[in-house]
Amino acid sequence: MAEKAKGKMEQAKGKAKEVAGKVTGNERMQAEGKTDQVKGKGHEAANKAKEQARGVKDSLRDRRQP
Repeated sequence: MAEKAKGKMEQAKGKAKEVAGKVTGNERMQAEGKTDQVKGKGHEAANKAKEQARGVKDSLRDRRQP
């Protein structure tokens, strides 16, 4: 759950930076914001993959036990 929150927070931070960059005309800040959003989405995707792998592992373990 904490990993999911990290991804969401990274995306929110990135969106805020992007908007601030647009408002102030700071292209670098705007680009950093977009990068932060992509990082956040990456964190979420990685966490989802871990959860799915854990589910498959548990499923296979349950099948082996008599």
